[in-house]
Amino acid sequence: MSLPQYVKVVEVSPRDGLQNEKMFIDTSIKVELVNRLSNAGFVNVEAASFVSPKWTPQMADATEVMAQIKRRPGTIYSALTPNMKGFEAAKGAGVDEVVIFGAASESFSHKNINCSIAESIERFEPVAQAALASGLRLRAAVSCALGCPYEGAVSIDQVVAVAKKFDQMGCHEIDIADTIGVATPKLVTQVMSAVTQVVDPRKLSGHFHDTYGQAVGNIMAALETGITIFHSSVSGLGGCPYAKGATGNVATEDVLYLLRGLNIDTGIDFDEVVNIGQWMSSHLNRAGGSRAGNASFAKRAA
Repeated sequence: MSLPQYVKVVEVSPRDGLQNEKMFIDTSIKVELVNRLSNAGFVNVEAASFVSPKWTPQMADATEVMAQIKRRPGTIYSALTPNMKGFEAAKGAGVDEVVIFGAASESFSHKNINCSIAESIERFEPVAQAALASGLRLRAAVSCALGCPYEGAVSIDQVVAVAKKFDQMGCHEIDIADTIGVATPKLVTQVMSAVTQVVDPRKLSGHFHDTYGQAVGNIMAALETGITIFHSSVSGLGGCPYAKGATGNVATEDVLYLLRGLNIDTGIDFDEVVNIGQWMSSHLNRAGGSRAGNASFAKRAA
């Protein structure tokens, strides 16, 4: 299959990247992060999460973040909404897209949201219906689609079944997520090839974590199966509290470097993303988590 001319990169650092940081990050920093990403050319930024502060205290200021960001025309600002209470708060805050989430692993579903896969799908039905009725975009994530911290290998048929359910629910996009970063390109090819048999590949996105250093290779494999939407986080920020050993999302700088080398357009300013990654890493008092970002920054400074 020929590679696409354009790929949509969804930047998830303000939500997925920061949600597990133990030190509370000031609202003004979160707002600046979203604004910088918007200005760098991202057409979709996952900006907040309307979940209980009890479970995710880092996201307690979601309403304030959404109220203070400077919205760039043409940019979709997304937020995680686990239930109707979260949906109503997100709608009131003016989000453009709500994100619901299920798992391809029964064990992970119970550990993550305390219910079975089937029950989780049922719980999200009213949220999905309300989002679509309100004219909002609806996105769903299939967690542990390529491996589970409790079960190990996950049935491809189960991934297909969950993705199909979300498609029938009316989702505009469905994320196939390697939540703990254990996949390799061969498995990605198998899973994406299977899912694209039942869901339009234009609706599917790849969400890869880089725990074992395979994320860029996995993106290449997904590209070759017709996937044209990918999630990433500046400087590789992020992780998963329910997945032991899981490191951050694939670094946006590394993804952009790959796509640029393939002559695939993203509309995103690579140099500015490098700056954002270094700025955010500095604020968090750690080294940058992107090889391409660190190398580019060092070369520039030499």
